[in-house]
Amino acid sequence: MLVEFNTISDEAKVWIYQANRSFSETELEEIKAKLSSFITQWTAHGSDLQASFEIKYKRFIIIAVDQEAQAATGCSIDASVRFIQQLEKEYNVDLMDKMNVSYKQGEYIAYKDLKDFRKMAKDKSVTANTIVFNNLVTTKADFLENWEVPARDSWHGRFLN
Repeated sequence: MLVEFNTISDEAKVWIYQANRSFSETELEEIKAKLSSFITQWTAHGSDLQASFEIKYKRFIIIAVDQEAQAATGCSIDASVRFIQQLEKEYNVDLMDKMNVSYKQGEYIAYKDLKDFRKMAKDKSVTANTIVFNNLVTTKADFLENWEVPARDSWHGRFLN
């Protein structure tokens, strides 16, 4: 069952998929429609999942499931991963690679592989104050509080010394 993102529980489980490029306006509309359709039909052991999604900065897909209403199971999580993999193929975009970093440069969202980010940190091109996206958050509350943070407050901080 698709619900509004702002109404889903703060304890809802979240998964964040970071694109290696921005989506066009046309792609965003298509992806939103596909996400709505997928979530509307998404189930765990035959029971509807109370779930939602958001797309941020034209490149982050956030899927949330209220685990107290009905927990996502291995099969339902696998179905969501297959759905994301299908989006990757359809839009020729990388959404599953966790070894890349996105961060803000002013209003622009930069995307680098981890090796390049480490080098930039060593060269002081990114600092403890650089706003990064911590895609390892696991709940909606964590997402709201700890997703978009200064590098010093995220796992990215380990590269800044």
